[in-house]
Amino acid sequence: MKKTIAVLYGGRSGEHEISIRSAKSIIAALDPEKYNVREIFISKEGAWQPAPLLPAPNANPGIDVVFPALHGTFGEDGTMQGLLELADLPYVGPGVLSSALAMDKEVMKRVCRAHSLPVVDFIVQFRGALDAAAIESQFGYPVFVKPANLGSSVGVAKAKDRASLEAALNAAAQYDRKIIIEKAVIGREFECSVLGNETIEASIPCEILPSREFYDYEDKYLLDKAVIELPAKLTEEQTQEMRRLAVAACKACEVEGMSRVDFLMDGATGRIFINEVNTIPGFTSISMFPKMWEHSGIPYPQLLDKLIDLAIQRHETRNATRYSK
Repeated sequence: MKKTIAVLYGGRSGEHEISIRSAKSIIAALDPEKYNVREIFISKEGAWQPAPLLPAPNANPGIDVVFPALHGTFGEDGTMQGLLELADLPYVGPGVLSSALAMDKEVMKRVCRAHSLPVVDFIVQFRGALDAAAIESQFGYPVFVKPANLGSSVGVAKAKDRASLEAALNAAAQYDRKIIIEKAVIGREFECSVLGNETIEASIPCEILPSREFYDYEDKYLLDKAVIELPAKLTEEQTQEMRRLAVAACKACEVEGMSRVDFLMDGATGRIFINEVNTIPGFTSISMFPKMWEHSGIPYPQLLDKLIDLAIQRHETRNATRYSK
């Protein structure tokens, strides 16, 4: 019997357009012999079309699994996952805690650091109390400035002097009240896909060769000039270490289902740093999460099958838990 997959997309975040592209790609790749698709679109204003999911068990009949193709705020940050838990619906991707944790770049880095995993030096400032001089005295230049809770490089900037730093802080503060500032690592950028619940596996990593100073929003989605090397040109030891760190980061953050872990490598020392854990990675036609798994032996349609199976398995495991005496 076919399963009905509800694909959620759009949303109120700055990644609305990317979500639409991810959803279209997912819908096109879902095997029509196995699945019926129910599209649920959320506008930038938060209106659900054709109708919202209701936060109660048995209130959304006919849906077997929800596939949230929502990136960023109100979709990837634990809020939607909380709704789906209340609705008692199986859903693709990590749960409430890991989604919220990974979404906040500062908290994610603190958790990784507590597990002795390598992250870049960082500090945090808040909207209304931005202090470029303090950053300058601690890190010098260059630094990266990011909203703490957003993805797709929205609001991210590289600052090389006081003027560009102040501009970057003000720009990032438009997207989040908490801003994370990181000491720049001059070197190489990598990504690694992760899959699994209790047992987690990592794909072959890829290297991103940006056409600009770093892999920003325009380079990811508009210019189509960045070069992707898959597999990444790494030694066997470096490849295995990156895969190990990807799994370790997901275990530290209690990520289940899927994730894409991004890395930086210092060009001078070769040291590898965990940069971000993305709990709902892009699924567009150019996104690296499915491409890395395809290179690792799991074609896109089979990857979607696996993600749906993982969602059902986790839901069954959670339903074995007692919530009352």
